[in-house]
Amino acid sequence: MADWSPDTYLKFEDERTRPARDLVNAVPLANPAFVVDIGCGPGNSTELLVECFPAARHLGIDTSPAMLDKARARLPDVEFRLADAAGFRPDTPPDLMFANAVFQWLPGHIDLFVRLLGQLSPGGVLAVQMPDNVAEPSHALMAEVAAAGRWADKLRNAARAPLPPVRAYYEALKPHCRRLDIWHSIYNHPLTDAAAVVEWVRSTGLKPFLDPLDEAEVADFLAAYTERVAEAYPPLKGGGVLLRFPRLFIVATR
Repeated sequence: MADWSPDTYLKFEDERTRPARDLVNAVPLANPAFVVDIGCGPGNSTELLVECFPAARHLGIDTSPAMLDKARARLPDVEFRLADAAGFRPDTPPDLMFANAVFQWLPGHIDLFVRLLGQLSPGGVLAVQMPDNVAEPSHALMAEVAAAGRWADKLRNAARAPLPPVRAYYEALKPHCRRLDIWHSIYNHPLTDAAAVVEWVRSTGLKPFLDPLDEAEVADFLAAYTERVAEAYPPLKGGGVLLRFPRLFIVATR
């Protein structure tokens, strides 16, 4: 895929940072010495970690050069590194590995969680948040529009797979944990209109659908998708729409 767009991503920075803040607040550590932000993006989640754990050494990793450039400009005193979450191996056992909205992109991430737990210091924490929203209209309609258009062959494998059931995470992680907390939170984000819903997902879930298309196809896909989104998210009485957004949280203590 083409590189991610930090500017598009940060158009909804407050809304995107709220789950990261909720995850930070659930971390059962007072003074971790080494904190790793996996999939740090433009540094908004890293900034929360630095504020919460100012005495720690912080490392942010991401596969996007554009995101890392934004993060370095935002937090010039923090180390950021180009690295893939799937192959990441820290030089020192971290006390906290934090991942906000990244592992949903990686098939087989449950096995990766088990490996990451094994790399933590004793008593260290793996804290993860993942969107669990592929059944929501915002994402289900992407797949429907992809399957119905002239681009169907190009987009046959564009849709992100649903997350495994919570039971699968619990059974895999519990033998390696002193404590394991897993829960869902549903956020209801007030946005201006259906076009804002499209703009929200354009930098994340919609990206794999748009990247393979040429310019004309992108325009036609977005027109068809926006029309369907407007039907699925009718205006509120006072104006605007509500974007329902379920997220899965996991906090595992080694």
